[in-house]
Amino acid sequence: MSEINVYVGAQIRKYRKACKLTIQELADAIHKSRATVCKYENGTISIDIETLYEISQVLQVSFSQLSSYLPTVEEKDTIEAPFGRKSPFFQAKRLYFYFYDGRYHRMKDGIIDISERAEQPGTYEATLSICSVSGNGRSSEIFYTGRVIYSDMLIRFSFVNQYNPLEEDLLYIFNPLEMRDFTDGLLCGISSADLMPCAFKCLVTLSPQELTEEFRQRLLFSREELRRWERLNMLLIDNRSEG
Repeated sequence: MSEINVYVGAQIRKYRKACKLTIQELADAIHKSRATVCKYENGTISIDIETLYEISQVLQVSFSQLSSYLPTVEEKDTIEAPFGRKSPFFQAKRLYFYFYDGRYHRMKDGIIDISERAEQPGTYEATLSICSVSGNGRSSEIFYTGRVIYSDMLIRFSFVNQYNPLEEDLLYIFNPLEMRDFTDGLLCGISSADLMPCAFKCLVTLSPQELTEEFRQRLLFSREELRRWERLNMLLIDNRSEG
């Protein structure tokens, strides 16, 4: 079984589920049998370019998101930091993202994957997937793709929602000067519920966190932050050193 076929099939399955399409619905949309689509997703048969493009149109993703396979090579778990910087947040290839959504009274979490563009060394791309649970308990994932820009004090992510290009989010996180596995940030974007500009305080970590009540408190705005915003009429986030 070809690694490329398996990769492409896994991408099709991931984005199909994100679109809440069944295998049969996707098969009907591209005029294929259900069995054929199953074989595509399992990687047991190859997909011609025309069909793969048609699938990308149905799933509302770019062709490259289904086909950008890179061969498996021996690699480090970290990215070579620009200008020799050694901060773990500059070197991490995967980060864990958390914020508290007061509209639904629940914590939300996501995963940020970072990779260097092979054809443009020093240029970094990123994907963000956020797990969302609706009011009826049904879970889904929201996918974003974008870029990363590193600086001495901050790391800037710019993401675009793959199913709503109008929604472009900016995520700024601090680059901690001391060695720790978490950092604070601010996510700025558009509310999916009412299309109003909004911002969330967030926490980004190097390892997965347990969603406890104590952790929830770390995601909430402090009284000191609220008083400062009122005084300055400006939304600011502290670079906290304590957990």
